[in-house]
Amino acid sequence: MKQRQLRDLTVSAIGLGCMGMSEFYGPSDEDESIATINRALDLGVTFLDTSDMYGSGHNEQLVAKAIAGRRDEVQLATKFAIRRENGQRRIDNSPEWIREACEGSLRRLGVERIDLYYMHRRSPEVPIEESVGAMAELVAQGKVAHIGLSEVNAETLRAANAVHPIAALQSEWSLFTRELEREIVPAARELGVGLVPYSPLGRGELTGSVEMSADDDFRRSSPRFQEGNRERNLERVERAREIAEEVGCSPAQLALAWLLHQGDDVAPIPGTRRPHRVEENAAAADVELSGEQLRALEEAFPPGATAGDRYADMAAVEL
Repeated sequence: MKQRQLRDLTVSAIGLGCMGMSEFYGPSDEDESIATINRALDLGVTFLDTSDMYGSGHNEQLVAKAIAGRRDEVQLATKFAIRRENGQRRIDNSPEWIREACEGSLRRLGVERIDLYYMHRRSPEVPIEESVGAMAELVAQGKVAHIGLSEVNAETLRAANAVHPIAALQSEWSLFTRELEREIVPAARELGVGLVPYSPLGRGELTGSVEMSADDDFRRSSPRFQEGNRERNLERVERAREIAEEVGCSPAQLALAWLLHQGDDVAPIPGTRRPHRVEENAAAADVELSGEQLRALEEAFPPGATAGDRYADMAAVEL
């Protein structure tokens, strides 16, 4: 597996998002999930992404089981900030919670140090300087190696990086979601911050084979999957399928390869619960796209052309 640099952190070019192994996309099988993580490690997909809110801690515990005995192979990323209490969610960026959340993640993950610790979402109620200052203390204490942010704008990213070097920015980026290319990607590169696209396959839609059979699949409430919007977006996916056939890869591999071609500081983290999908995604690191093929994708997926917002409540993100 090829490698990428997120500032001073070296990671696999393709990572693995573990969120769906615990919730959001219907029922999952823990044994299959553990097998998926181990297959990923066997293939060199060693950049694993989780969060303390996925399954209310279950996902971190699952990852811990999967990497037992293989910790040295893994670049382990987790997140704090989204607190779940009494069926509600709130964002907590306070230094007190950051310290408490880190201890909880270390315990659930069964590790002494987190390789990359993200602020999952930002609340403007707490100055970013205070939050990053607390994260920097965790680095000084040896509990965290590198710090990152998720879904922040360019201004916030600059203010945070002035307090402590930010290794990575994790935000949604795919052929369907390109808004951050205007201001945020240039700001990250100006500062030396690596880019970690989540939902690089458009929550599965860019594979061309999404099935939403589970009642608790959160895509059922996503504007992009609503009637009218989805049909329009699938027309673009069909064009991607045609380009993928020309390249000789799957639509999923094409979407991941497009992201990898955006720069050597980009390391997408497609999520899956199945070993064969990990194999398919990992192979995208070796897909080469010509200038003509890249231009065809630009024409098929121009910024802002996707029908429907990313979330039903866009106030959940800072972009």
